[in-house]
Amino acid sequence: MGSEPMIRTGAVILLACLTAMPALAQMGLRMLVPPRIYTVPGVEMSLYFDNVVLHPNANSLLFDVNCSLGRHQQERWVGAPTPEQVGEYPLTLRIVSPQMEVIDEATTTVEVVDPAAGAGRNVSVLCVGDSLTNASQITARLLDLFAADEAVDVTLIGESGPGGDTGNRHEGYGGWRCETFATTWDTEDWREVDGRRRRTRSPFLFVPEGAEQPALDFQRYLDANNAGQPPDFITILLGCNDNFGADETSIEASIDTMFLYLDRMLAAFRAAAPNTPIAILTLAPPAASQDAFAASYGCGQTRWQYRRNQHRVIEREYATYGNREAEGIFVVPVHHNLDTVRGFPSSEAPANAHATEMIARMSNGVHPATPGYWQIGDSIYCWIKSRVAAN
Repeated sequence: MGSEPMIRTGAVILLACLTAMPALAQMGLRMLVPPRIYTVPGVEMSLYFDNVVLHPNANSLLFDVNCSLGRHQQERWVGAPTPEQVGEYPLTLRIVSPQMEVIDEATTTVEVVDPAAGAGRNVSVLCVGDSLTNASQITARLLDLFAADEAVDVTLIGESGPGGDTGNRHEGYGGWRCETFATTWDTEDWREVDGRRRRTRSPFLFVPEGAEQPALDFQRYLDANNAGQPPDFITILLGCNDNFGADETSIEASIDTMFLYLDRMLAAFRAAAPNTPIAILTLAPPAASQDAFAASYGCGQTRWQYRRNQHRVIEREYATYGNREAEGIFVVPVHHNLDTVRGFPSSEAPANAHATEMIARMSNGVHPATPGYWQIGDSIYCWIKSRVAAN
């Protein structure tokens, strides 16, 4: 008798899983497998399943990967190719039922770039973003990767960074949105705010001679920061602050506003850099646990709502800016390659006020730890190498 509840509970769980499969197929899982995944020998690249499927518990789904490169692990496909594996590899990710019926599937191409591509080149890169860029870890990873690259050197440009002679430069500022870069003006570049030195005007805004109102002038920015020359690459990692507080009723209007100002930025960049490839980096996913959002925001936002917002932003990014490579605009995926469990900070604390057991809880909702930032940097580096190889 004592085992009956366990048996019945198991039967109920199994029945729930089986009956849920048709519902999953009907509603769709809005898979966001990028059309192309870039990698370079010596750089690990992953496709984390939870990051490309919109489901509150992706661990409960069954995945099947078909690819002649890499390995299918519990939570991801992972590839660490060798120089002998340069080439293109089709990959199919399927979600299947317990009877191996296909519920949903998506295909992509894994592009393994020749590590010798671009021999002798020195490329300049401008990285624009919010606090994820401001952390200077993504750009630090780019510097490390190019330092180890025997073919290509890199010069980062920008007016922000950790300082010193590290070469770690960018245009990343905490809390900034596309609107901030397109419209924020002040008579001073920097001011002390709450005891901290903060950027108070967009680095791309200037008052034209004889005018009263500021305007975006990327050429003037380049005159001051890159000897007047356009950078070889521009990356834009924005969208978190633009859409963080949105919900189901406001997310579309929120993205509309983001894209309104993003288009202004793109037009300004293109006017001064007509041939520069511009990468719109897909919005990074949040930490895997609600604990991270509790630590960062109390009850101000749930992990699942933000995860839905982030997913929708990427869908709209592909719909609006995808397939525009002929214009030099690229939607470059970084969302697939971020470990949302081990790539974010955590801290130990008692399980509750009376417990002696210490447990680890994730402690930041949207800002990765160093390993997570480096994974984003890996994705950017591999895309740049792909473009260098193509030209």
